[in-house]
Amino acid sequence: QVQLVESGGGLVQAGGSLRLSCVASESIFSIKSMGWYRQAPGKERELVAIITGGGSTNYVDSVKGRFTISTDNAKNTVYLQMKSLKPEDTAVYYCNLNRWTVVYWGQGTQVTVSS
Repeated sequence: QVQLVESGGGLVQAGGSLRLSCVASESIFSIKSMGWYRQAPGKERELVAIITGGGSTNYVDSVKGRFTISTDNAKNTVYLQMKSLKPEDTAVYYCNLNRWTVVYWGQGTQVTVSS
């Protein structure tokens, strides 16, 4: 059972930046992908950014140019650098690890962007 622990969330003013981190309890080599999802109150969970084991990335349109996903395999960590934050980015952000036959989720970290 892989444990994913997110950190880095918090309260920030619009236009500010945050960097989320997600540390996996096991190696993230040979994975299908890691990603960040978010869920705002009353809304469904949505994919924000994803990075494949080969390093390809993809983003939801609303964050393109503002968010960057990256990994540090030596630290078993995936990051989400968020810039130019908007109030609509407010949500609980969840880390996701896809190991082909099984998917793991973190517990989530709250990001609140004030206007």
